[in-house]
Formats: sequence, structure tokens, C-alpha cells
Amino acid sequence: MVILKTMDVMKKFGTFTALDRINLDVNKGEIYGFIGPNGAGKSTTIRVILGILKATSGRAEIFGMDAWKDAVEIHKRIAYVPGDVNLWSNLTGGEVIDLLVKLRGRGDNKKRNDLIERFQLDPTKKCRTYSKGNRQKVALVAAFSSDADLYILDEPTSGLDPLMERVFQECVLDVKNEGKSVLLSSHILSEVEKLCDRVAIIREGQIIETGALDDMRHLTRIKVLAEMAQPIKSFENINGIHDLEVTGSSISLHVDGESLDEVIKYISSFGIVKLECAPPTLEDLFMRHYEDSETGAGLLGG
Repeated sequence: MVILKTMDVMKKFGTFTALDRINLDVNKGEIYGFIGPNGAGKSTTIRVILGILKATSGRAEIFGMDAWKDAVEIHKRIAYVPGDVNLWSNLTGGEVIDLLVKLRGRGDNKKRNDLIERFQLDPTKKCRTYSKGNRQKVALVAAFSSDADLYILDEPTSGLDPLMERVFQECVLDVKNEGKSVLLSSHILSEVEKLCDRVAIIREGQIIETGALDDMRHLTRIKVLAEMAQPIKSFENINGIHDLEVTGSSISLHVDGESLDEVIKYISSFGIVKLECAPPTLEDLFMRHYEDSETGAGLLGG
């Protein structure tokens, strides 16, 4: 069941095209990663989805309703956390959490108290005294205390330390286990890789790749480190090798996934003393997209 869907969404500011035919679909019970560097169009897309900005053309739907026309009704069932949280300076963190939960109409006081403890937040302090990380904690506690059906998280761990990032990841997995859906926008690739079922990569306002991580990993390169019994003279007849470095009997290279078998068979004939193969990460995939696009070659060739 599709919870969130955008269809050829375009957004222009004057002559500048911020979003160019964005197509996303988030299913029930799914964590969907939305990745790209700052300025790529992630936050603009989310603002269109939230009904804050009106798309120049195209359509965005949440729960089958129009994201712009039915924004008020939709917001009763979603929780949103931006990357830079602004709070009411004269209210305490606890008062802000209670206010935000009440606005959504559905919340769990026991869960609220548990989350405050897990995020190590002092809810009695005025918001004006909070650091950026603590402001993020207030928004996260409010979001996860709410009984939402869709969580839209735009760079939500900005300002959090690694321990709190782990707590955040646990909370995301908790709501997924409850059958809720999550749209997670981030440039922290390790975070997306740990949590997300599918990802979309956005570059300069365009979606350049989307799919399940396992389906996308075959498009990137695997790092191979080997210590050889005999020096290898040449790799000229093997395709798919990149960044080759040979130092005496040691070799280091990156190989396209489809060429790994051929490479291993070839170097085996020289006697392998030690071998390390590092599987591709989302960061490898992400960087390859950008490197290939900058040199004019697409990820799939051409």
C-alpha cells in the first residue's frame, strides 16, 4: 500500500528549476531514504510534500489526499522533524513537546517520558538555553511520542552526538515495527544504509537513481587488497578495474561487481598470501554517481 507518492513534481523559483520531475513512492511499513548533498533539492521536495510549498506542476499525495489542498487533514496523521528546529524561547522543552503532541491530537504520555529519558533531555529548561542538539531532541521526542502514520524526517540527527544518533535509529526501527512509514532525508550515508529499505538519490533537483540497496550495490565497485606470492605483471586484459596500485607483491584496486569473479580467478594464478574484499557501501555508490556524472558518463553507461 502506497502511503506517499509524488508524480512528476516540478518546482521553479523564477527561471531556476529547483525540482525537475520528482517521482517518489513510500509504502506502508517502509523506511525510505532520500539522499543527496546540501542544496540538491531534498528539503524543497519535503516542503512540497508537506504542503508548505505549492508545486509548479505535478502532484504529491499522502494517504491518497492532495498534499497541497488537504494539508490540514494530512498533518493530523504525520510527524515532521526538520534539520534546524526553532522553538518558542520562553517555553520549556517539556511544554513544547506537550504542545506539539496535542496539536497532532494523538500521543502517549508513557512513551513521551521514556523518550525524554532515552534522549537524555532535561524537559524543565527553557528552550532559549538549549543547544542545537537539544532542540533536535525536543522535536524528535515530540515526533516519536505521537501516534503518527507517516514520519517525515529531514536531516533529523543534525547536531546529535553518536550516542543519540543510535537512540534515534532505534526509534525509527521501532515505528517501522509498528507498521508505520518513514521518509528519511539525509546526507549521512551510514545512517541511511543502516535503516532504509529503499533509497532515492537526488542531484541538482533530479532523481538520478532509486531502488532497494541490494539492487543498487551491483552498480558500484568492490575494494580488493591482496598480498601475492608472485608479482602480477599486468591487468590489461581484464575489464572493470579502477584505481589500481601495485607495490611490490601487494595490490590494491577497485573492481566493478560483475568483474570480481574474473579478477579473483586471475590473481589466484599468482598465489594469494592474503586477501581482503570490502563490500560496497552506500557512500561508494553515491560518490560514483557524482564522479560519473561529472565526467559525462552515466552510472549505467552512456
